[in-house]
Parts: sequence; C-alpha cells; structure tokens
Amino acid sequence: MNNLTLAVVLSLILSFIVAPLVIKITTKLKAGQNILEYVTLHSSKQGTPTMGGFIFIIPVLFVSLLFFSNASSLAKVCLFVMVGYGIIGFLDDFIKIKFKHNEGLKPYQKIIFQFLIAIIMGVFCYKNIYIGSSLYVPFSSISVDLGYFIIPFVVVMFIATTNSVNLTDGLDGLAGSVTSVVCVALTALISIIIASISYTALDYIEELNNIMLLLMVTCASLIAYLWFNVHPAKIFMGDTGSLALGGLLASVCAVTKTSLFLIPIGIMYIVSSLSVILQVVHYKRTKKRIFLMAPFHHHLQMKGLNETRICNIYIVITFVFSLVTILVQMLILNLL
Repeated sequence: MNNLTLAVVLSLILSFIVAPLVIKITTKLKAGQNILEYVTLHSSKQGTPTMGGFIFIIPVLFVSLLFFSNASSLAKVCLFVMVGYGIIGFLDDFIKIKFKHNEGLKPYQKIIFQFLIAIIMGVFCYKNIYIGSSLYVPFSSISVDLGYFIIPFVVVMFIATTNSVNLTDGLDGLAGSVTSVVCVALTALISIIIASISYTALDYIEELNNIMLLLMVTCASLIAYLWFNVHPAKIFMGDTGSLALGGLLASVCAVTKTSLFLIPIGIMYIVSSLSVILQVVHYKRTKKRIFLMAPFHHHLQMKGLNETRICNIYIVITFVFSLVTILVQMLILNLL
C-alpha cells in the first residue's frame, strides 16, 4: 500500500472516528444552527448541530502533515490557508451560537479577515519561484502572464471562491458532495500538469504530488463527513467547514496556476453566487425577484424538488463539466 492510499484510508477512518465526537460535543454545548425565519422549508432543522467542519479539518490537518514528503512547502501553505479560513468560519459560527441568532461576524469583518489571507497568498504566489505571475488557460496549451496583476487577481479569486462555496452550503450534503468532486477534478488536472512538464524539475513534481495528496485526503474526509450530513443531516459543516473548503480550493488553484479552471469545474459554485447577485440587483431595480429564493438551490427546492435530488443534480453537473474539462485538456496536450 503506497503512501497516498494509506493517507486516504487513514483520513477516512479518522473522520469516521471524529464525527460522532464532534456531534456529541456540539450537541452537549447546544451549538445548534439557527434557521432564518423566511426559510420555512428548513424550520425542522432548527437546532441541528453545526461546526461540523471539524470532522474533516482535524483529520486532514493531522494526516497531511504526517504523510507530506520533503518538498511540501506549497501543500503546507494550502493546508494552513484552509485552517486559517476555517478559523474565520469558526469565529462566525461561535458568535451565532453564543448570541443565539443567525448573524455572526459582520460582513465587513469577514471580508477583512479573508482579504488579509488572500493578499498574503497573492504576494506569496508572485514571489514564489514555482508559481510567479502566470496562469494556465483552460482548453489550451498556453499560459498568460499577469505580471503584478496576479496579486489582485488572486485576492478576487479567493474572495469569490470562499464565498461561493459558503453560499453553496445551503442543503444537506450539497457543499460537501460538490467539493469532493472538485477535489478529484483538481487532482486530475494537477496530474496533467505533471505529465506535461520537464521531469528535471523533480522538486516541483514532488510539491505537486503533495498537493494531490492533500486534495485526496480532503476528499476522503468529506466522504466520511457526508455520511452524517446527507439528508436528513445529523450535523452541518457551518462556516467553519465551508470557508475552510473554499480557502483550500482557492489556495490549491493559486499555487498550481489553475485558477481559471475553477470556472468550468466549479460551475455550481458560480451558479450559487451568480443567482444571489442577480436576485439582489434585480430586486433593488424592480422590487421583483428572478428566483423564488436565492441561492439557486433554494429556488429548486421551492419548485418542489427534494434536497437529495437537488444534491444529485449538482453532483452530476459538476462531474460532467469536470470530466469534459479534463478530457479536452488531455486531448489538447496530446495525453490521450
């Protein structure tokens, strides 16, 4: 059994061990989710334990640090960004629970904390010898050099990704299942990058291998988490989990120069954020709504689709977009 397989299996097992403990502790502390009054379809979920993100954050942190090989600076940065965003989410969840309402950190406070980590990552990417200021362009064999503009690009990408993943976390199993597919897709894309670069860059290849290990360990932990989160959910990931996942995806894409690939493979994140933006802008202009409720998954639920079916639709669409992206990229690079 190689290290990757062992790490994935251990992450899966640890997550199954951690999950009941997190559920027991959050239940004992009465760390229940407060449901917004206008989300009537979710009224029965009032009081369901939250902060379930610890179910996958703790095993991912432990297993990754245990199995990372020597050249793992980029993977460690991604891991610590994940934890950093998880801490922001935890503070948000904690305030909600402490004061028994659905408003945690103020929006500007969350953005400030997210912005600080993002700008650090932007500067890190620009100065790092393995990353620099270039980005791979999807469905092509070229890359584009943004120069100094890579820093604001990374910042915008981080804010957009973390908040889009957070918005997608609105139904049982939705964010966890979609993100598990995206993790696998990113792993495949990184393997394509490895196949297309010079094998004289052994340290860089090892760095990328460690990032793939991080993604697969996360995917394994998410599978265990979903055992307790699929409808009817026994626990929610909360902002602790959704911001951590968003931070992980954003940082992985930043250090592997695959940020533009998030557009096709993260299509359902885009649907979530875009539906909210369109709803708000249109309502302010016309006092009318485009959707029955935003994000879009709530619109589908209001249309009569149950949570499991909506979740399956999101998974299938994410899988199809990811598969097409990977296959086209392999064809273009003559890897098929």
